[in-house]
Amino acid sequence: MNPWLITIPLAYLLGSIPFGYVLVKIFRKQDIRTTGSGNIGATNVARSGAKGLGIATLILDLAKGYIAVVIAQHLAPGNYDLAVAAAVAAILGHVFPVWLAFRGGKGVATALGVFLALNWPSALCTLAVFVVVFLLTRYVSLASIIAAATFPLFAFWFVPYRTPIVIAGLLFIPLLIIVKHHQNIRRLLSGTESRFGSRKVAA
Repeated sequence: MNPWLITIPLAYLLGSIPFGYVLVKIFRKQDIRTTGSGNIGATNVARSGAKGLGIATLILDLAKGYIAVVIAQHLAPGNYDLAVAAAVAAILGHVFPVWLAFRGGKGVATALGVFLALNWPSALCTLAVFVVVFLLTRYVSLASIIAAATFPLFAFWFVPYRTPIVIAGLLFIPLLIIVKHHQNIRRLLSGTESRFGSRKVAA
């Protein structure tokens, strides 16, 4: 069977597993979508008062993206187009999960997972940008936006492949993440975005 027909749907379904929603539902009997920003990602889970669940959400969201790409690499070794397409599918699954009426998270942790599987040097450089911006500002959103924006620069430096699918995928993922932060961008510009650890709730 054509590996594309297996890999892309599987990557989407892996990406669409809403770990933040599931963990909070199981351990706190709450719907994370009614708490804080309503986002199902690790930041909002942690801000809801469940820091342990926030860390677990971060790890699991990262892992599902990583696994989705690794499966593609296993089914079609050397096919970088398929690996990047699987990465895109996993991100789309997280952002638009079929299980939650296509209303999911912003894709940051899952993106880090797919980046690590695709090309770990560029992923670590992107993570370093995130950490530096976060430590300087305490804004998770700003760190995510800037890190996402810099990823293509690192990726095109380290990744030797330049096919149309690779180029489009490596540009699409950061763009989608930035677009999903449009409300955060408005709050950052207006000075109303909350810093991580503050009592104000916004993510």
